[in-house]
Amino acid sequence: METWFIIVISLYISALLKSLLNLTTTNNKVSENNKLPPGPYTIPIIGNFLWLRKPFSELELIIRKLQAKYGPIITIYIGFRPAIFVADRSLAHKALVQNGAVFADRPTPPPTDAVISSNQHNISSAYYGPTWRLFRRNLSSEILHPSRVKSYSHARKWVWISSSTALILSLNPDAVLRPLVEARRKVRLERRSKVNEDKNNDGDDEFAVSYVDTLLDLELPEEKRKLSEKEIASLCSSFSTRGLRRHPPGHFVLPHAVTEDVVLDGYLVPKNATLNFMVAEMGWDSRVWEDPMEFKPERFLSGDGGVFDITGSREIKMMPFGAGRRICPASGLAILHLEYFVANLVWNFEWKAVDGDEVDLSEKLEFTMVMKNPLKAHLSPRL
Repeated sequence: METWFIIVISLYISALLKSLLNLTTTNNKVSENNKLPPGPYTIPIIGNFLWLRKPFSELELIIRKLQAKYGPIITIYIGFRPAIFVADRSLAHKALVQNGAVFADRPTPPPTDAVISSNQHNISSAYYGPTWRLFRRNLSSEILHPSRVKSYSHARKWVWISSSTALILSLNPDAVLRPLVEARRKVRLERRSKVNEDKNNDGDDEFAVSYVDTLLDLELPEEKRKLSEKEIASLCSSFSTRGLRRHPPGHFVLPHAVTEDVVLDGYLVPKNATLNFMVAEMGWDSRVWEDPMEFKPERFLSGDGGVFDITGSREIKMMPFGAGRRICPASGLAILHLEYFVANLVWNFEWKAVDGDEVDLSEKLEFTMVMKNPLKAHLSPRL
């Protein structure tokens, strides 16, 4: 018993000394004047007391309060490892895009995660280097390439994706959305014709106008014309992008690490730190988005009528798929699937709110962010 007690005390003292050493030393490559980003008081080994008082589900709320006090980049200690949180889009672009090679690493996971990450031998958790490049190249060329997607069409017949869908998805968003918009246009004309024949039909006032119907009725006042199919397709695409900005599935990207000690915004980012970028905060930045919580899909259209750049290569305004070298390699395919899925829901069904039940857009954390109160709606097939 005494032997085990001595071993435990020795391990505690060793960890304490290591923590103190990490707090007082820096790499020779950076200036001694550079310090870690500010944060609350830290007790070695134990870390910050706030982690002991709050559940993990309240993490984001705690971070927001700390950033309101200390600024957009802060440090919190969990044990002896510093965790740095960045909520500023300019700093995120400087780190992930302009200095992508340095900030593209992954932190060493705890031993309990070794099984889940295959000892960091998968594309999401692998260290930045030859192994990760091999995974990325294999995923892009052997799985996500349009020709490979097409070759697996027979294996997807038991689900809603067919070989013809795979061919469509390998093209551009307009090829997905235009046929659906045109079909919806025909349905509207047939319905209006039927209503005109029945003069006693008074149900039109109760009809819930869909987003696509609204687009079909829009006119450009300067040119005195209806929107073209290409413009409607772009607006449908921006509707999906708006959802990713306002309600990103994850409010944090996967943790990053640096390949060497580096300075960001005058602060030291040590190699042993865990670097976290706050996706939701960047997407809700009122300095970038006017009325960030309002539904304005037109703001995602570029000046020439194109689609908003979600990759953040020139400027990060939102990053639901990450940014830089660690951006999700399947983001393009994911957006195509999302647009196709949403367009089919609008095309095939009429959506009406349940009487007395307002739509609640508040969120809660499960595996991803979901609606705190699930959506309730009346669905009926479009005739």
